[in-house]
Amino acid sequence: MFTVNPMPKQISQELVALLEQVETATVGHFLHSGFLDRELRAVLPEKRIAGTAVTVRLPHADSTILHYLTKLVRPGDIVVVDRCGDDKHACWGGVVTHAMKIAGVKAGIIDGPATDFSEIRKVEMGMWCRGPAPITTKILGLEGAINVPVTVGGQVIEPGDAILADESGVIVLNPADAKAVAERAIGMQQAEIKTLERLRNGEKLPDLSGATRIVEEKLRRVA
Repeated sequence: MFTVNPMPKQISQELVALLEQVETATVGHFLHSGFLDRELRAVLPEKRIAGTAVTVRLPHADSTILHYLTKLVRPGDIVVVDRCGDDKHACWGGVVTHAMKIAGVKAGIIDGPATDFSEIRKVEMGMWCRGPAPITTKILGLEGAINVPVTVGGQVIEPGDAILADESGVIVLNPADAKAVAERAIGMQQAEIKTLERLRNGEKLPDLSGATRIVEEKLRRVA
C-alpha cells in the first residue's frame, strides 16, 4: 500500500538564512531534545544546511516511493527517510542523488545507509546517513509513504518541520520555535568570539567560564 500526502508548507527563506548561521553544537548547549542519533553522519561535513522536512517511510528493500518523490520535491526541501529499521539496503544512490539535485533538494537524511558517495560528493548533495552499503533497494512496488510522521535517528519528524544539519549532526525543530532557537544560538556564537579574543589577550578559560570560582569554593570548604 502506498500513501502520498500533500507537500508541506515550506519554511520561509528568511528562517532558512537565519538557521544556516547556526551551529548545531551551539544549540546543544541549551537544548537536549530534537537531535538525531549521532551515528547519522555527514558525507560532506563542510556543509551546513537548513530547510523543510519532506518525510518518507520506506520499509525493507522497496525504494519505489522514493523514486516517485523525485517528481514532487521542490527547491529548498530536505528529504528525511525512515528506513523502518533496515540497515542493509542503501535506498539512495547516484541516480536518486542527481534527480533530487536537479529538483533543487538541499539534502537527504537517511536512517540507514546510502551508496555512490562519489556521486554525492561530485554534485555536492548534502547527505547524512549511517554510512555506505553496496546492497541497494529495488523497485518492487510493495509499499511506502510520503509526508507522514516518521521516526529518524530516534526523533519523530513531521512533514514541514525545520531541519538544521552540519558537521556535528542534525536537529529537527518545530517551525514555530525555530526562529527563537536560532537567535539564541547566534547570540551565543557572537559572545564566543569575544571570549576567544579575551583568551588570546591572556585571560584563562576557567576564570571566564566560572570553573575557577566553583572549584576554589569547593576546595576552601574542604580545607
